[in-house]
Amino acid sequence: MEDARETEIEDWYSQYHQTIFKYILMMTKDYQQAEDLTHETFLRAFRQHHSFRREANPKTWLFRIAHNVTVDYARKKKPVRLVMELFRQKKDPSLLPEHFVELKERSKELYQALEMLKDSHREVIIIRKIKGFSISETSEILGWSETKVKSTLSRAMLALEKTLIKEGYQDEQRSKLL
Repeated sequence: MEDARETEIEDWYSQYHQTIFKYILMMTKDYQQAEDLTHETFLRAFRQHHSFRREANPKTWLFRIAHNVTVDYARKKKPVRLVMELFRQKKDPSLLPEHFVELKERSKELYQALEMLKDSHREVIIIRKIKGFSISETSEILGWSETKVKSTLSRAMLALEKTLIKEGYQDEQRSKLL
């Protein structure tokens, strides 16, 4: 039984550690802390493996753990912000250098605007819109009702748009960001 648990967690780690790491990094803005919290996420998953319901999606279950680990960390201590790039965009060979720079600039503007939002708005946008989880999966990850996910996401998207307007991003850029 122990070997099966280890094998399953190892499989999940290879499948999901990168996306969980990026989620935690977006929440903490601290590379080293995101690595530590990602490790803690999988340790908790290993310890709590017996509580995993087989009808649940393992990715959703792991994101719920990652969310809780990150919230626990934030409660204990405010994260240290490092000046660093949040994501390394993969270079698409079909993109010309100027397109790549424009893409990076838009991403940077979006992430800067996200940082200005309150935590609940930032979380629901990241999980639902950036990570692409369904409403029911987002509900499970955040521990909210589906109605709360929908209403908070709606308010969050409006707040993000207002932030982008306030920060002076052009209408054309804003529509591409949203």
